[in-house]
Amino acid sequence: MSKVRVGVSGAAGRMGRRLVSLISSDVDLELGLALESSFCDYLGVDVGELCGVGGLGVKLCSEFSGGIDVLIDFSSPQALEGVVRGCVDFGVPLVYATTGATPEQLRLIESASHSVAVLTSPSMSLMVNLAMTLCQSAAKTLAHKAGKDVDVEIVESHHRYKKDSPSGTALKFGRIISEEMGLDVQTFGREGQVGERKRNEIGFHSIRIGDDPGAHSILFGLLGETLEISVKATSRDCYAIGAIAAAKFIRDKPAGMYNMNDLLFG
Repeated sequence: MSKVRVGVSGAAGRMGRRLVSLISSDVDLELGLALESSFCDYLGVDVGELCGVGGLGVKLCSEFSGGIDVLIDFSSPQALEGVVRGCVDFGVPLVYATTGATPEQLRLIESASHSVAVLTSPSMSLMVNLAMTLCQSAAKTLAHKAGKDVDVEIVESHHRYKKDSPSGTALKFGRIISEEMGLDVQTFGREGQVGERKRNEIGFHSIRIGDDPGAHSILFGLLGETLEISVKATSRDCYAIGAIAAAKFIRDKPAGMYNMNDLLFG
């Protein structure tokens, strides 16, 4: 069986470099494209040399080209339009792993899914997505048995360089729980005389510290007891490994929108 030729968008970034390293050591994969912004200082450099894995014969470039079976995007929302256009023009399935996209940009991804397979998730972590399933089950059960008497708080931490807050993953946890429990108020942190906790809210709290690769704790509280579902990354490899699994999953899939649950439970 021939190797899967993978392209990486954002290849010179922290996640991009780790992806390149893991792809280079996977016997089923071959790096076929390393995309970066036209402003990147490393354009024209062999991306393998940049990542410390030796020459791979693939130079960092700013122009999308064919010859790949799937593209993993870990760049920035600003690059989304070019990434989506390239995937549609060349018929390349897309794993969109970048966070912080606007609603308009998400509609652009949805439009692309009519032409190619697109897998997107606020987190590529397999454990995070499994935790989301557990939270959905807990929320559904508690909504049925305890109604509005359940307090829900979400605490997340990430490295000092993360630009969006709360994390897209925390917001996704919130949406999943809200849909099951009908909690329609979002509270972002608390300070001062804020009064008693509202019965229909979810609280979000963000920590930005050092090089923390990411942790999320979801707390369900009743009087006298608390359930906590926590998931913690110990390195960024979990996101890269999940993205690679997603790339292998969708490479031969028909056009459409996919998510990590399709990978985990499909």
